[in-house]
Amino acid sequence: MRLSNGFDASASALTAQRLRMDVISSNIANAETTRGKVVNGQFEPYARKLTVMEQIRPSFADTLKREIDGGSKSQGGVKVSQIMEDRTPPKLVYNPSHPDADAEGYVKLPNVDILKEMVDMISATRSYEANVTALNATKAMFTKALEIGK
Repeated sequence: MRLSNGFDASASALTAQRLRMDVISSNIANAETTRGKVVNGQFEPYARKLTVMEQIRPSFADTLKREIDGGSKSQGGVKVSQIMEDRTPPKLVYNPSHPDADAEGYVKLPNVDILKEMVDMISATRSYEANVTALNATKAMFTKALEIGK
């Protein structure tokens, strides 16, 4: 086991949470975008994006190679495996004066709920802060270990 495994795990988590915050920010910025993409010649509203995270699990062969090479690669952490679209249907709002209203006067708005996005942003921020704290604790342990040798 390498001494820097704590750094590796915290660094991967910080990167994943930063990407999660970027996706949430994009959702908030596009909460009113009625022309997110073109499908079959028709405009569709922006679709909410979600991050899917998974644990980094090296295979047995990777673990064996790492140990033979002297532990040169990271042993774990977390990564964003994909960014997917939320399949919730768009919200229909009656606004016949809107340029994107259909024949009945309804406008398709994105399936983005600002309240959900803010809760997700707070969660991502807290996770980021927790990983910074873990990184600082690992750094403090290294510092104390080096002081023992003096």
